[in-house]
Amino acid sequence: MQSEGVPVDLYIYDLTNGLASVISPSIVGHKVEGVWHTSIVVYEREYFFGGQGISSCPPGSTSLRAPHQVTTLGNTFVPFPVFNQYIEGLATSTYAGSTYHLIDHNCNHFSDEIAQFLCGARVPKHILSQAERDLPAHLRIALTSMLEQLVPDGSQAVYANGVRHSRQDSPDYLTLNNQIEEARIASQELEAKRSTIAEKVARKERKKEKKRKKLREQGGAGDEDAMAEALEAVEARDPVSLAGPSSRDLDVEAEERRAEEQRKRARDPPVVYRDIDGVQEFEAFSKTLEGVELTAEEKQSLEELQQYLVQGEGSWVLGDEFLSFIGRILSDPSIKTSSRCGVLRCLAASALKDDVSLLLHQDRRQHALLGYAHSIDMLPLDEQRALGLFMCNLFENTSSSEWLLYISEWEYKGVALSNIRVTTKVCVQCMLSDQTDLREFGTALLYNIASKERLGLGGNIRKQLPSSAKFKVFDEVCVELAMAALQLTQYEPAEEHLWRTLTALARLAQHSSEVPQLIAIVGPDPSAYRGKSPRIDEQIDKIMKKVK
Repeated sequence: MQSEGVPVDLYIYDLTNGLASVISPSIVGHKVEGVWHTSIVVYEREYFFGGQGISSCPPGSTSLRAPHQVTTLGNTFVPFPVFNQYIEGLATSTYAGSTYHLIDHNCNHFSDEIAQFLCGARVPKHILSQAERDLPAHLRIALTSMLEQLVPDGSQAVYANGVRHSRQDSPDYLTLNNQIEEARIASQELEAKRSTIAEKVARKERKKEKKRKKLREQGGAGDEDAMAEALEAVEARDPVSLAGPSSRDLDVEAEERRAEEQRKRARDPPVVYRDIDGVQEFEAFSKTLEGVELTAEEKQSLEELQQYLVQGEGSWVLGDEFLSFIGRILSDPSIKTSSRCGVLRCLAASALKDDVSLLLHQDRRQHALLGYAHSIDMLPLDEQRALGLFMCNLFENTSSSEWLLYISEWEYKGVALSNIRVTTKVCVQCMLSDQTDLREFGTALLYNIASKERLGLGGNIRKQLPSSAKFKVFDEVCVELAMAALQLTQYEPAEEHLWRTLTALARLAQHSSEVPQLIAIVGPDPSAYRGKSPRIDEQIDKIMKKVK
């Protein structure tokens, strides 16, 4: 790598090729210079995100041709193998194709994320906020379809570890063995996919039959024509709810589950709470809303939650206004604590579902979930417990746990926050509580965070980074978590809690050189806890190897 680093460029495309500036005044009421799509060009390749996931190609070789503008963001000193591992991790979790959303999780958010990782730069704010500000609903649909087809010109594209590359220009690390393994696994999944599709179709047919029966009862046995017309009207108004997801959607969903399970096998099992019953939690939550005046949209969102949590439908049933409904429950002072606890417990049950990340990514606009979580120190104890449960259960799936550790900054009520900082605050607040049940969630979060870090930028990758390119956000969080862990050990926690705490300390000491120094200077000496149990002694040995 050159001493001055590798250039990082932002390619900015106008999807309308200048047409937006001419027609926008009559469509949206003000002039829009362009409808912007961005990509990052680094290591002589162009990286972008769309409905098919993360793609890579030679610069300027997409169907969009030459960019409208090229902006140099800076230079990066991150080695290409490190960057490649980072991209592959995003492609199978946070930026899998099924997570794409034109407003809340689009190509520009991806470019912003990559720019921060490579050189600490950001995509201009007016580009990040354009979809919500300037694009009417019908234009959003057209653009989504267009971006789904955005692939490199002139060559077939193949998948490797979740990232699309041009076959004629694939990097050396894409070997034939990767493709053979993908094909083998895909063939094993084929029958499972067919069974899943058949099951979904059968479920939809049962729902349609129930609707027919209900219409018959309402219209009378002699009014078959009216019943048929009513059913047709329902189907025309809401075809998705009756027909269910397309076969393509189901294929993507099955592929995501396969990738998720592969990644699960590569990590330590998290501490989560699977004994929560989604059906019971929804019923309890619904009862707390009796007497609460809900809008038509909020009633629809409540019904969508029932379909997702009780009927077992996919997260595709949750509409665009669903998180606005959740946000109102969590933030409206007129709503009872019992309702907030109820919705958090419903979310905790939802967190165990493998498609919950699609819901989380919709929260980029409002930050309703983590904005509320940031105020944990001001919440009643019952709400703290429900929040701790929810955040622990988000570690059940790789993509949702990585969402909790997101480093991108966002603004909430005038304060610059990030997902990882909020997650850390909740963890520390619960760990150092004088309530045993909150310590249960706090130590679980601590263990999960420390175990999870290696999936993002873990030990082997961090060793390859030059000293000037440290992953600063997590380094800071490591120290904060280690301080809280050392403080907790002085409270004589239960064996399970002490084991989780010392296990986390051992891993944090591997991730950050500052943690062993902190243990040696601040104390207490972990050796003081020897003899509690063999597994605790094992973690103490790991810590002391780093401290010495």
